[in-house]
Amino acid sequence: MLGAAACGSYQPTGTPTDKPLGEAATGKRVFDQAQARNKLVVESTEAAKAAAEDDDTSTPLSAAERQANMNFAFAAKQILFGDLHVHTTYSIDAFFLALPMIQGEGVRPPSDACDYARYCSQLDFFSLNDHSENLTPQLWKQTKEAIRQCNAVAQDPNNPDLVAFLGWEWSQVGLTPEEHYGHKNVILKDTAEDKVPTRAINAQNQTTAASIKAKTSTSQMLQMLSADKDSAGMLIDLGYLQRQVAGTPVCPDGVDVHELPDTCMETASTPEVLFEKLNQWGYDSLVIPHGTTWGIYTPPGTTIDKQLTPAMHDPSRQRLIEVYSGHGNSEEYRDFTSVEFGPDGEKICPAPTKDYEPCCWRAGEIIRSRCEDPASEDCEKVVVQARQDFLNGGVSGFYTVPGMETGDWKDCDQCRDCYLPAFSYRPGNSVQAALAAGYTEGDDQDPLRFRFGLIASSDNHSARPGTGYKDYDRVHNTDGRGPKDKEIRDTLRPTMKPEPRSYPYEEIRDRWRGPASLPPWDIERQTSFYMTGGLVAVHSAGRSRDAIWDALERREVYGTSGDRILLWFDYLDKEGATGPMGSEVRTNDAPRFRVRAVGSFEQKPGCPEFSTAALTSERLDHLCGGECFNPGDKRRKITRVEVVRIRPRNSADEKLGDLIEDPWKVVACEDDGAGCEVTFTDPEYPTLSREALYYVRAIQEPTMAINADTLRCKYNDAGECVEMEPCYGDYRTPASDDCLAETEERAWSSPIWVRPR
Repeated sequence: MLGAAACGSYQPTGTPTDKPLGEAATGKRVFDQAQARNKLVVESTEAAKAAAEDDDTSTPLSAAERQANMNFAFAAKQILFGDLHVHTTYSIDAFFLALPMIQGEGVRPPSDACDYARYCSQLDFFSLNDHSENLTPQLWKQTKEAIRQCNAVAQDPNNPDLVAFLGWEWSQVGLTPEEHYGHKNVILKDTAEDKVPTRAINAQNQTTAASIKAKTSTSQMLQMLSADKDSAGMLIDLGYLQRQVAGTPVCPDGVDVHELPDTCMETASTPEVLFEKLNQWGYDSLVIPHGTTWGIYTPPGTTIDKQLTPAMHDPSRQRLIEVYSGHGNSEEYRDFTSVEFGPDGEKICPAPTKDYEPCCWRAGEIIRSRCEDPASEDCEKVVVQARQDFLNGGVSGFYTVPGMETGDWKDCDQCRDCYLPAFSYRPGNSVQAALAAGYTEGDDQDPLRFRFGLIASSDNHSARPGTGYKDYDRVHNTDGRGPKDKEIRDTLRPTMKPEPRSYPYEEIRDRWRGPASLPPWDIERQTSFYMTGGLVAVHSAGRSRDAIWDALERREVYGTSGDRILLWFDYLDKEGATGPMGSEVRTNDAPRFRVRAVGSFEQKPGCPEFSTAALTSERLDHLCGGECFNPGDKRRKITRVEVVRIRPRNSADEKLGDLIEDPWKVVACEDDGAGCEVTFTDPEYPTLSREALYYVRAIQEPTMAINADTLRCKYNDAGECVEMEPCYGDYRTPASDDCLAETEERAWSSPIWVRPR
């Protein structure tokens, strides 16, 4: 066994299916959108005419408005849908999730992502973003080859059926809020060897790079092998991959990227260093923060404003942010916090409210429930200590309570009123908090802001770009997988007996780890927060790589929770000209905006003919689970448009909650299937004497979705979660249970920024 493990092999790249969809398939997408635009124009024209006939104060459309409608109906731009956050099993965490012992399906190489995007989800574009800390020079080379092979299938680069972008994920995790910068996807415009970096850049520094050597020791591997023989071959390959990563030298610091050898792994420990290296390469790239509120790795108390400095933020590259993914929603700001800090920086556990319970507080209550006399002074002492031990453990505070079970934690640290929130929500790191941040040092007239366009993607870890087209097969279409039986769970998560006390994390972690353990995170509750993925939509002048890239750079983009909702959001000036989402406008007048939205198509079962013709039934079942994006003729209805107004900070004294108005305005839609068009103004803006930004959410009629009810809590009158039914990723929730619940799918526009002249 050990001899075999010493050999191993790299994962194959695979070969994508060499059958492009053809113009019939892509042409239908263009036709469907043109039809939707025409219906909207007819509806709005008839509505204006009827209003003028019924109300003497109403006027028919002006010549400029009629011309604008004609321009919209025959628009040159089309909406293309993609996924800019996709992992294959080149990522070690994805490889682990692919193990049979975790209910995985085996390796998922880059060729699977190409075929899935083309034939299953039928996207217009996608990118590969494997974790760069384990992209060895060999795997980076294979990734580049795979992307080129995928693009070659499309044939005509000016009108491809699919565009594949090259990229990686810079996955930085700090132990404290001060040193945490989070995860960012790097997307490269080009794919030619002389137009892309020689090495993917990771967030490991020379001090921490060696830690990867300890991820799976020989003793851990043997215990995992003994627990599940079906995973033996993949475990051997996993050990081999980890040794290859650990054995690859780290590039020296402070050396220009062009002078580094091809055989080392390049590192950037902060965003400042990452941007410096990308600027040295000089190639077109975008850096997209994501999962910003995801508390499974984000330290409590983290806020995004510390990154708003000229060194840490490059506005020419960092132009977009991921608002939603299969790991949940990171949009919304709330004023709760999981930790407070005293005058000397000491951590304080905040008391719960009706809407939120910090996990540090819940840790204390778990210990209280074990006391012989919960009301005693001695019990109160261990309760207070448990809260402090939890806080000192950071994201691993979960482990400081011995013998705890998933249900003990109830819904602590969760945002109860957010839309499909990320797990253990960190609101100070949210997209709204970023948009409200301000930096004015040295330039009060044009302060540095996070002027992010909003996108969504999947963050899928099984080479499945765009999984949100249908909510089915939870175990494989989300990342919510876990041990297939109790023996494997006990191997990966050693049990401890409950005690009426907590332990400092440093003291208890070795007891928790055992010989073969999962990372020290709250993984079992996390599986109730894995959804299928979102999508990024671009208003593009064509299907080419250049056209898509131009739309991304100018922020004429929006995100959806997975459904292909059509959305337009424009600023309207007095002369009838428009500024699309992502625009920056200067005016002293009350701004006027128009929103147009059309719901997604209801889906038919199975796969369309061009997919079944390209793939064998076996390949279709293995890759797509027998279900593809397969639109019918009926569209879902848009029920309302929500408008968010944010006034970015002018000083640190201003409270974010006072500046973020969500919703600022709600407009109901009377959608008969043709969509919805609304206009609104902000008459207050001229009196504000400050910048404001506006973005909209188009809300679709309720449908069912995986994990839409997350932990499935039942609450008492005090707002406490008294009972829950988690959607476990392991054997305790049957794979046949998709944990479906009702939700309102939506689209988020990019903001329009309005500043005084």
